[in-house]
Amino acid sequence: MSKKFSNINEIRDDQSVLGSLKKILVANRGEIPIRIFRTAHELSMQTVAIYSHEDRLSMHRLKADEAYPIGYKGQFSPVQAYLQSEEIVKIATAHGVDMIHPGYGFLSENSEFARKVIEAGIRWIGPPPEVIDAVGDKVSARVLADKAGVPTVPGTPGPIESAEEAQEFVNKYGFPVIIKAAFGGGGRGMRVVREGDDIRDAFNRATSEAKSAFGNGTCFVERFLDKPKHIEVQLLADKYGNVIHLFERDCSVQRRHQKVVEIAPAKTISLETRNAILTDAVKLAKTANYVNAGTAEFLVDAQGRHYFIEINPRIQVEHTITEEITGVDVVAAQIQIEAGASLADLGLLQDKITTRGFAIQCRITTEDPAKGFQPDTGKIEVYRSAGGNGVRLDGGNGFAGSVISPHYDSMLVKCSCSGSTYEIARRKMIRALIEFRIRGVKTNIPFLLTLLTHETFIAGDCWTTFIDDTPSLFNMVTSRNRAMKLLHYFADLAVNGSSIKGQVGVPKLLTEPTVPQLHNADGSVIDVSSPYSKGWREILVSQGPEAFSEAVRNNNGCLVMDTTWRDAHQSLLATRVRTQDLLAIAKTTSHALSGAFALECWGGATFDVAMRFLYEDPWERLRQLRAAVPNIPFQMLLRGANGVAYSSLPDNAIDHFVARAKENGVDIFRVFDALNDLEQLKVGVDAVKKAGGVVESTVCYSGDMLQPGKKYNLEYYLNFVDQVVAMGTHILGIKDMAGTLRPAAATALISAIRKKYPKLPIHVHTHDSAGTGVASMVACAKAGADVVDCATNSLSGMTSQPSISAFVASVDGDINTGLDSSKLTEIDAYWAQMRLLYSVFEADLKGPDPEVYQHEIPGGQLTNLLFQAQQVGLGAQWSETKKAYREANYLLGDIVKVTPTSKVVGDLAQFMVSNKLSSDDVKRLAGSLDFPDSVLDFFEGKIGHPVGGFPEPLRSDILSGKRRKLNVRPGLEMAPFDLTAIREDLSSRYDNITEDDVASYNMYPKVYEDFRGMLAKYGDLSVIPTRYFLAAPKIDEEISIEIEKGKVLMFKMTAISDAAEGKKAVYYEMNGELRKVTVDDKNSKVEKVVKPKADAHKPGDVGAPMAGVIVEVKVHKGSVVKKGQPLCVLSAMKMEMVISAPHDGTVGDVLVKDNDNVEAADLVCVVDGEENEDAKK
Repeated sequence: MSKKFSNINEIRDDQSVLGSLKKILVANRGEIPIRIFRTAHELSMQTVAIYSHEDRLSMHRLKADEAYPIGYKGQFSPVQAYLQSEEIVKIATAHGVDMIHPGYGFLSENSEFARKVIEAGIRWIGPPPEVIDAVGDKVSARVLADKAGVPTVPGTPGPIESAEEAQEFVNKYGFPVIIKAAFGGGGRGMRVVREGDDIRDAFNRATSEAKSAFGNGTCFVERFLDKPKHIEVQLLADKYGNVIHLFERDCSVQRRHQKVVEIAPAKTISLETRNAILTDAVKLAKTANYVNAGTAEFLVDAQGRHYFIEINPRIQVEHTITEEITGVDVVAAQIQIEAGASLADLGLLQDKITTRGFAIQCRITTEDPAKGFQPDTGKIEVYRSAGGNGVRLDGGNGFAGSVISPHYDSMLVKCSCSGSTYEIARRKMIRALIEFRIRGVKTNIPFLLTLLTHETFIAGDCWTTFIDDTPSLFNMVTSRNRAMKLLHYFADLAVNGSSIKGQVGVPKLLTEPTVPQLHNADGSVIDVSSPYSKGWREILVSQGPEAFSEAVRNNNGCLVMDTTWRDAHQSLLATRVRTQDLLAIAKTTSHALSGAFALECWGGATFDVAMRFLYEDPWERLRQLRAAVPNIPFQMLLRGANGVAYSSLPDNAIDHFVARAKENGVDIFRVFDALNDLEQLKVGVDAVKKAGGVVESTVCYSGDMLQPGKKYNLEYYLNFVDQVVAMGTHILGIKDMAGTLRPAAATALISAIRKKYPKLPIHVHTHDSAGTGVASMVACAKAGADVVDCATNSLSGMTSQPSISAFVASVDGDINTGLDSSKLTEIDAYWAQMRLLYSVFEADLKGPDPEVYQHEIPGGQLTNLLFQAQQVGLGAQWSETKKAYREANYLLGDIVKVTPTSKVVGDLAQFMVSNKLSSDDVKRLAGSLDFPDSVLDFFEGKIGHPVGGFPEPLRSDILSGKRRKLNVRPGLEMAPFDLTAIREDLSSRYDNITEDDVASYNMYPKVYEDFRGMLAKYGDLSVIPTRYFLAAPKIDEEISIEIEKGKVLMFKMTAISDAAEGKKAVYYEMNGELRKVTVDDKNSKVEKVVKPKADAHKPGDVGAPMAGVIVEVKVHKGSVVKKGQPLCVLSAMKMEMVISAPHDGTVGDVLVKDNDNVEAADLVCVVDGEENEDAKK
């Protein structure tokens, strides 16, 4: 008959195996007590935790049946709290504790603590105090080894008191040596000193660190073995003189003597060496009259010789893998041995204990391997652990919401994996590590993965300094943390609104856009799941640029280039159309426009805007579009010697950029210069020729050439074409940026060129600003043009290109365009949706602007200029701005207006309107006005040289005392870019640098750096649907985002908190898990209190190198210090670090005191000195 219990305690009492010993206290923290509590509960015991104030939210407190604080808030430092032996014993006595387990670290090797526990009538789970004294420090251990006849590494016979004694040892035995803390372990209080190192400093640091960590600074010195293995043996001894071993562990993978990965049993030591080590370990324990659990540690050199180091009189971190291979619960054995059980009672007989397979333990810590394993602190946002067959987790504060402080050890969880072979265990560990998802703090998981896949680790041949000796281990594959990064973007969008410049309001399209079907003439649906293969690009790819241009010229009709993918949305939607919305229609476009001359899709403003405002890689856009549309040539806009930048660059940067563009998918390069400067133009043309692309040398059309007295007349253009033809081009481009090419002028210009050059393909570009674009393009086609530019209907007209359907209809039956008008209409249905989706970037234009013939503002600039005028408060003065644009143009000498010269005119016009200046005022005050930089660049000659030269004396007056006069092509004065050095610099700062990144950086260094910063902060935002990229989803609106093929994130925003201290919390459900993201509320008026940061540009500012606690301030205001002299000591995760003076000088303000918490880069103090004075001068 089953028993009935009313509570858990009754169950435990009924199942008790220890009689009256019912309550156990663990004098430790984190994962250590949790591990011990679990075994104690299996033995039906009540558990008691202790905790510091800083640990009041730690998991070990919650896992215990009872938990009590050590002292009161502020009484003890975070570490010192766990070293208060009297307080701990007092707690145990007050609450009826029967047994105390010290765990490992803190007081676990303190014989005085053991005595106090025993004197209080409480059972001590560990060796008796006298045994701890006999083996618990490394000096005593050497005496023990001599007595047992076990070999040791040469070392000092006892503790040393001074650095001089350490030097004497070096004089006798030579370098290298190691200074070790006599008490404790875990790598603290240890310093390796090699020839040339400062042994005095090493001794002082080791003793200081040992005292801080263990309460005892005693150290000794011994010979340091190069590349040894660290092998340790798990021992168990009862109170009746019986000792057994549980075989060995290989703990050779270490960093700063702190074990990182452990293996049981050791894979590569010989059977002879193993047996010798195991025998010696048992011999040592028996000689010491050892009781309870302990670990005998050895070093094994390359010849297989073993040297005893010490016995650790406690359980070890890595005991878990011994348990996995032997099936023995070491903690249970400890407790029961102290309760009086013999090893035989527990069934622990040496000949009955065997190993089963292998086990590996990895210590997962909150450290950043890329920054020298710098401990990371903060709140864990996401915690998803591994599991499954053969995976054991021993964790502490690893859970979502846990705050990782700088006060304690950085370990989150121990992951132990076991398998029948070493290789199975290794692969299982790799699987488990990959399975972890920890967000909010950095972890060493990427490093562990690199380590476990290194050939040396695979072979099991690691040594104690393997990590330090193998820099390739730091070439890590890091977690992308994509989900949380996206949530941070959405949270910022929800709290602060869109950060995209130029956006007004939210999109009008509130549903997902749909891609329309295409139909054949018989009404059947065309399958567009794969790109179409037929098109003009076939000729180009198979026969080359010359054959391609010849085929274009021999074509019977007039081809069309569709500008929808570049200039159309640049002119109407501020260049803001994203890659995903182009890709969505790309395959359909390959079918619908298969007869098109080209798609203009890249270069010009789309390049920098992609990075600057859309946070996308323009090269990735090009590659993806190329894959989706293999049949239609791609054209890009190249600004001559500027590349796609706004000013001249060294010629090799242009060559490099063009080569990359051609490699990634550009076919036709429309090359122009903003001033029709032939020298500048030739740089781009030559670059295209070298890359093997189609050269479309372009003349920029400015104003109305039929206007009497206009300097840009028919004669001018024909002369320019002569020089372009002489330079060598496949196609002639005519670029009418402002849309001022009237039909009559179009007829006259094209007819004259065609007559003079009958074999030269002519390609004409215009804007429909005046509403005459279709008529002008029809005139061009009839006069002999081979290609004209149009845009899809929904993105045509006004400042964009003429309607493609209107042009095709206008020449239907007269001129063949190679396009199907019905397919043009069908595909335009998609772009009608896009016009609504991107409505937030629409300029307030109602129709054509015939005034363009007077102000000559380029179509692509007109909408941008209107927006800029509104941004600077000149929106109400738009008419004055257009008038001023005309005046500014003539002040500059009636220049060709196309990016970047159009910007010069626009900047000068806005400058004139905002300062209420007339043309005469500008001329009169030129020497005293602070003109925009673009205007100064123009007059200096950085952009090139205008037709007819610079206006004088205006140029001289404006530049007087500010700039020189550059009278040669700017690129001639520029040193070539060191592309190798640039690549190396970028590789040192960012991951996965390619030649395309180098090209991007060359064009726009700051834009590229900001773009990489956005990638680091938010990840790949191109995966977000555009309507959610521009406007945050509503509360409880569930959305899905495919971050890669087959991997979909599903989330919804559930709430936004009120502002508190300038921040808001945004709550989400991400794949069913609750996530919280805190963002700055940019609209909040709350004043934040921020500690001052050290200014890297001020030599005297001394900042904290990492987050931690100031344990000692060694100077005060007015102290005179030498360079390198310690200013204070910082402790982070128990690791001490000296903050030293950057130069000789006098200490100014000291902003910290002992026990202050600091963040990385917090200003610690200021050291005034000669360097500081020089900096001030």
